Amino acid sequence: MPNRHLSRTIAMQTLYEWDFNHHSEKLNEVLTYNIKEQAAGLEDISFVESLVKGVVKNIKAIDEIIIKFAPEWPLDKITVVDRNVLRLGIYELKFAASDVPPKVVINEAIEMAKTFGGESSGKFVNGVLGAIYGEMEAKGEIKVTEPALSESEGPQSNLGE
Repeated sequence: MPNRHLSRTIAMQTLYEWDFNHHSEKLNEVLTYNIKEQAAGLEDISFVESLVKGVVKNIKAIDEIIIKFAPEWPLDKITVVDRNVLRLGIYELKFAASDVPPKVVINEAIEMAKTFGGESSGKFVNGVLGAIYGEMEAKGEIKVTEPALSESEGPQSNLGE
C-alpha cells in the first residue's frame, strides 16, 4: 500500500475511533496507537498527523460544508465511516496546503469509502465531494491546474458510478 494511501487510511481510522467514542478519547493517544499497530514502518508520519489535526482544527467548518452539500442527510445520520471519509476529503480539498490534485483526493476518498463503508458509501462520498469540486471549479478555487475534461467525464473518474 503506497505511503499516502496508508497515511490517509490511518487518519480516517483514527478520526473514526475518536468520533465513534464521541470525542472522549485523547486523539494523540489514538493516533499514536494506530500508527504503531498499523504502520510501524511508515517513514513519514507527519502527513498522518497533519491530516488528523487539520480535520479536528477545522471540524466545524468542514461539518458545515457536509451539511450544505448533503442536505438530505443530517450529520448524525451519516455513518461514522462516511462522515470521516468526507471530513478528510473536504479537509484536503478546502483547507490543506497541498500539491495533491483534487481528483486524486476525491478518488482516494471514494476508495476508502468503498473499502471501509457500506454498499452505497462510494457513491455517496463521490456525490458530495464531486459537488464540492464543482463549486470550487466554478468559483476558481481549484488549487492545482488540471487538464480540461470532456462533458462526459465529470469532475473525477468515478463520477456517476
